[in-house]
This record gives sequence, C-alpha cells and structure tokens, in this order.
Amino acid sequence: MNGNNLRNNLRRAALVAGLVPWQLCALAADTQSSRPSADVRQLIDQELVGVPDKEILMLTVQYLPGGASLPHRHDAQVFVYVLEGELSMQIAGGPVVTLRQGETFYENPTDIHLGSANASKTAPAKILVFIVKNKGAPVSRDVPSKAAQ
Repeated sequence: MNGNNLRNNLRRAALVAGLVPWQLCALAADTQSSRPSADVRQLIDQELVGVPDKEILMLTVQYLPGGASLPHRHDAQVFVYVLEGELSMQIAGGPVVTLRQGETFYENPTDIHLGSANASKTAPAKILVFIVKNKGAPVSRDVPSKAAQ
C-alpha cells in the first residue's frame, strides 16, 4: 500500500469515527423503535486546495419518518440543502425553521444545533450537507443538555 492509499484509508477511518456521534444522536432520538432514524452517507472527503489544514465533506442524510437528532455541534461551517421532504431545524438562540425541498440552512463553527427533525411522520426527508472543517477534527460532537438550553 503506497503512502497516498494509507493516508486516504486513515482519513476515511477518521471520518467514520467522526460520523459515529452524529449517527448515535439520530439513533438515540428514535426511542419508539429499534431502527435508526437517519441514514448518513459520505459522498466526498477532500482536502481544500489552497486552504491549509481544511477539508470538505459532502454527505447525504436521510431522516426516516419522525426521525430526529439530539443537540450537537460541528465546530465547522455546515451548509445544508433539502433534497426532499421537510425538516425542522433550530440553532441555539434562534427560532425553529421549517425547510422544504430546495431550501438551505447554515451553521457557523460556534453554533449549537439544537436539532434536526423530519417534519413528517409518514414520509422520509433527505438533505445534502457540505461541511468545511479542520483536517482530522471530528465531524460532530455531543453538547451537554445544559449547554443546549
């Protein structure tokens, strides 16, 4: 295995480790059944050319009907585009917003994301997410419940 392949495999492992808290938030939020409430899929993990120590991730997140996430933060710039369905989103200190297909949402690196929730109990919702973050940093981390208030 050459150096580039090893580095890429290590980066993918770090990405998966960083996604685990995000996926666990979705799993923990779904207390009504044993199935996960969101499916997170990595599309791109790429260093940003000309921007030292930064990388971009592109993901899709599909929330099952009634699916939601728990409070978390990304310590990154997060750009969300709704591909299908409707989601309710809220950043600490801001109002709950409902986003529909074709609408966008932004989180800055200091935002606490109080939650994302599929607004429908019967249809899935899917978002495309771009995350610009420090290389090697986790994708998300839990926020203690006191900090989220």
